[in-house]
Amino acid sequence: MSTITAAPTAEPKPLYTSLFVQVLAALVLGVILGMAVPDFAIGLKILSDAFLKLISMIVAPIVFCVVVHGIAGAGDLKKVGRVGVKALVYFEVMTTVALVVGLLLAYLFGPGHGMNIDPSTLDAKALNTYADNAHKLSGGGIGAFLMNVIPSTSFDALSRNDVLQVLFFAVLFGVGLALVGGEKGALVTSIIDAASTVLFRVMGLIVRVAPLGVLGAVAYTVGKYGVGSLKQLVSLVMLFYVSVGIFVLGVLGGVMALAGINILKFLAYLREELTIVLATASSDAVLPQIMKKLERMGVKDSVVGLVIPTGYSFNLDAFSIYLTLAVVFIAQATNTPLSFGDLLLVLGVSLITSKGAHGVPGSAIVILAATLNAVPSIPAIGLVLVLSVDWFIGMARAVGNLVGNCVATVVVAAWEGDLDRAKAAKVLEGGELVDVTAG
Repeated sequence: MSTITAAPTAEPKPLYTSLFVQVLAALVLGVILGMAVPDFAIGLKILSDAFLKLISMIVAPIVFCVVVHGIAGAGDLKKVGRVGVKALVYFEVMTTVALVVGLLLAYLFGPGHGMNIDPSTLDAKALNTYADNAHKLSGGGIGAFLMNVIPSTSFDALSRNDVLQVLFFAVLFGVGLALVGGEKGALVTSIIDAASTVLFRVMGLIVRVAPLGVLGAVAYTVGKYGVGSLKQLVSLVMLFYVSVGIFVLGVLGGVMALAGINILKFLAYLREELTIVLATASSDAVLPQIMKKLERMGVKDSVVGLVIPTGYSFNLDAFSIYLTLAVVFIAQATNTPLSFGDLLLVLGVSLITSKGAHGVPGSAIVILAATLNAVPSIPAIGLVLVLSVDWFIGMARAVGNLVGNCVATVVVAAWEGDLDRAKAAKVLEGGELVDVTAG
């Protein structure tokens, strides 16, 4: 007589070992410290700075390894080019939609109406730290931007952590490696693959200290700015958060539905990364683990390696919403009338300036200043109005940008036939555990 024995089930891990729970606890503790002991909380910013620096240390080499391995392993350079073109087409369409969403909501709700700000009373000194960068950006145009994509040296791009320059060199290196092929090509590819494995293991170690980074960032923000800093411009902040929510759930949710993916389940799958980004206001903080999670969800590594790094510079959905929303807000607050031609100019200029946002110090203010400089009817000094709430807006901006890039990767993969839908469904349903801290 045979005996049937049940397969042993895995013991559930204690709740406190979950990265999401740890990050959430750190976020709550940061708020409490910021309100109770603001001076001490401000000093905790070193934790956030250290965490972001640790991530920065590993982002460039990981991007290089993933992109090179993805191209060399694809085997078909025409396919790589096809994925790149599809990604750029998608980026431009979504950027345009995001810009229009920001414009429409700004006119629909009019957050700047009634402020009646006289531009001559605003303090221009507050913009001194951004003026030079904005002037260079707006004055250089597309030519300067394209020249900046090419690194002075490959090592310079890696040392400065310029993701777009690293991507450019990695694509060239990957194509060259694919063309060499044979035994030599296979040897170099295997070395890069091994290096990538080690780097992701290091990334797993760094991610474990993410709760400390979140604690420092939130404690500093609450301790330094407090809740009162939002009072004057609360309508703009609230409208931006609502705008990002509408875009993510409505526009991106619709696009994901066409790919057969539920946007809410997808967001739940990325909850740890989204919480970290919300607290640190930096999407760089989760770049490596996002790439790993998308691969483990069933997106082909060559697509992840091309779309995610490129999207960090070319697909800034939430940033695009902010650009047009802030421009119209400043016009409304200063009682500046905008003609239909001015609006078209804002859209056209924003399509270009938004592409240079990533990696620019004080990027949001700098790019916004460059946009305003190109639209002479709006007083650029009005930029002072949004300085005090830029950090709060930056949190939702970073989250929206990250979600937009993750969705872009899934959509391009589905478009190209490089998405394992069965695996994606299983992972999103929780049927397969994905732990990025394991490397």
